[in-house]
Amino acid sequence: MSNASDIPFAKTTKYIGAALPRATAKRFLFGRGRYTDDIEVPRMLSAAFLRCPYAHARILAIDTTNARKFPGVHSILTGVDLARICRPWVGTLTHFAGMKSAPQLPLAMEKAVWSGHPIAIVIAETRAQAEDALEAIQVEFVELPAVVDALDGLNEHSALINEAAGDNLIYATQIEAGTIAQAFEDAEIVEADFIFGRHTAVTMEPRSILANFDPSTGRLDVHQSTQTPYQFQDVYARHFNLSEANVRVVAPDVGGSFGMKLHVYHEDMAVVGASIISGRPVKFTADRMESFASDIHARDHRVRARLAVSSEGILRGFDVDDVTGVGPFSTYPRTSVVEGNQVVRLIGAAYRVTDYRAALRVVAQNKNQMSQYRAVGHPVAFAVTEYLVDLAARKVGLDPFEIRRRNYLTQDMYPHTTATGYQIERLSLEICLEKLHEVMDYAAIVAEQERLRRTGVYRGIGIATYVEITNPSPAFYGVGGGHVSAQDGCILKVTQSGEIQCMISVTEQGQGTEAIIAQIVAEAVGTDIATVRVFTGDTDMTPAGGAAWACRGAGVGGETALQAGKKLKKRIVEVAGAILHCPAHHLTLVDGRIVDAQQHTRMTLRELAHLSYFRSDLLPAGRPAELTVAHHHGPSGFPFAFTNGIHGSLVEVDVETGIVKILKHWVVEDCGTVINPLLVEEQIRGGVVQGLGAALFEECRYSASGQLLNGSMADYLVPMACEMPDIEVYHVETPTRDTELGAKGCGEAGTAASSAAALNAVNNALSVFGASITQIPMTPERILRAIGAVG
Repeated sequence: MSNASDIPFAKTTKYIGAALPRATAKRFLFGRGRYTDDIEVPRMLSAAFLRCPYAHARILAIDTTNARKFPGVHSILTGVDLARICRPWVGTLTHFAGMKSAPQLPLAMEKAVWSGHPIAIVIAETRAQAEDALEAIQVEFVELPAVVDALDGLNEHSALINEAAGDNLIYATQIEAGTIAQAFEDAEIVEADFIFGRHTAVTMEPRSILANFDPSTGRLDVHQSTQTPYQFQDVYARHFNLSEANVRVVAPDVGGSFGMKLHVYHEDMAVVGASIISGRPVKFTADRMESFASDIHARDHRVRARLAVSSEGILRGFDVDDVTGVGPFSTYPRTSVVEGNQVVRLIGAAYRVTDYRAALRVVAQNKNQMSQYRAVGHPVAFAVTEYLVDLAARKVGLDPFEIRRRNYLTQDMYPHTTATGYQIERLSLEICLEKLHEVMDYAAIVAEQERLRRTGVYRGIGIATYVEITNPSPAFYGVGGGHVSAQDGCILKVTQSGEIQCMISVTEQGQGTEAIIAQIVAEAVGTDIATVRVFTGDTDMTPAGGAAWACRGAGVGGETALQAGKKLKKRIVEVAGAILHCPAHHLTLVDGRIVDAQQHTRMTLRELAHLSYFRSDLLPAGRPAELTVAHHHGPSGFPFAFTNGIHGSLVEVDVETGIVKILKHWVVEDCGTVINPLLVEEQIRGGVVQGLGAALFEECRYSASGQLLNGSMADYLVPMACEMPDIEVYHVETPTRDTELGAKGCGEAGTAASSAAALNAVNNALSVFGASITQIPMTPERILRAIGAVG
């Protein structure tokens, strides 16, 4: 087991304003023909953090005297130092009425509220020197009672994490539609209690940041592994009182994010503050154990749910209670409420149910923060929904496919508003269901399952439907005052050589965004994709926009690129028409060639660019050679574009060991217009792996005192290639009519219902023993306990 002592946890800080040496560079003096040695270039420093070893503790004193003497140490900063230059942030949004959360600062001051909470930052010439100095910092703590379980946090006698709030309840809401009491009268009722274990992103590339503040110009440059550079440009400008024009954030190709890199982290703010105070570039990269202790976690939910069903198999109503523990604060700026909110609003979304009640309570606890992670809330919502639907099918004697046929929303019901208020343009649920039935060869695998059961081999078949939120409008964050953009911008320009440069605000996280944007631009303009260069992730180069979150890269970013491409094509043929003395509407652009109505090539794009840039005198008077366009697009019409689909999972359960082997997994998905089938399929497969990881392996386990017990790759289980099945992906296309492109999103579809399908498959295998399991992950021990093989 990993131990809290493996991370630089405290013994502690104070800022030392020592003189900071600078490297010297040569400058060539133009006009004098010589170099001079009078430029000082700041050397980069490395940061390391001292973290609280307790889940909940008062900080009485910090002594950095000895640590300051260590070689290479330039300064040590505590919460007091950074509080002087950083305005606190609060993770609340106004449309979540009554929500409350404590103000946050880069480093803990009077109190630390989770094991791993940073309380001091050492900046030194090297990371090793900074970590050595951490060992010499002395901190005096008073350990406080920890709130570890969310349900315990609701107890009136529980310790308070935020004393000013008066309790540990961050947010509560209730949804009621129809007449829920009447729905449950004279109905068959199925119910279950669910426990969903915390897990975390485990990105290939950990969080990293390099901040460089130049005090002579007031300029801050930040290179950061993030999904949303414009969001962080806004955050750093507002909270450090800088001009936004003087803040540049660069997010190069990022090695995985999955929502984890959306949020403001204490370490990032501390590194920026350290650079401002020192006037030096400061860098920090979280090691893997720090990532477990500080990257946001997700899916910590306790759900009690009931479903009423008629004897004919018609679903009549859902009744749901969800309690979720989110750590000591609500994250900023997107909050830690969104996941729970989506759980209670997505349950039952695929079905024609009008009677619905749900209560949500979001609770503070002394664990790492929890917030948005791939398929926010969806896996919880659909595990609850689909488990209950399968239970209802068994209750009334229906096949799992048949009960869904009787209750899905169908083509004659759109547009549709769910019982929880979501407005859905159009789905393809019944089409996806029949396609899955076909590709699974359902009758054959059921027959094989029955045959194998007679030999003592227990296979299970599970299916699970999902409805996924994509292309969010300002209804998601903007209406609540969040500085989170729902629109994207694109600038296209023809270069002097006739190639296309595309500067766009969506970012590349390894999901293929740059590839699809190049594909869309090339097709819209009428040129070869090889001539299109896409630039992303730089606030000095690209237009402002929302970037990467909620599967909006194709749906919002792609539409932006499409409309910009059409504008540029129109501009090109107008300039060509002026040069050729030909009406523009008689010309078009095909494969980089301007052709007339008879498809005769009149000139190439390269030739047009040459004339426009170098022989503009050939253009008619008043006709500028403008070969640059810009376009911005934000969702309009429906507040969200909903995708849908269905997963199927085939598993085999070893009833002697409790080990589950996943034999095969199918997904039939509908993400609207499919731009690049290979990218869609691999996004789905990657998402399925993450969902199956949550279903069977991944869980952040805490002790009763709030210590993370498995915060290393030696102890935290992630799915390996040898444990994953063949994953077959099939497409149905129902384009959204809100955009010309028609794309929705696919990045979360694989994760949204794969764990639900696996849950139903395992329970289908266990049904022969009269056993069931409703806790995720489904570990061997839990499965054996469910079938009574262990006490």
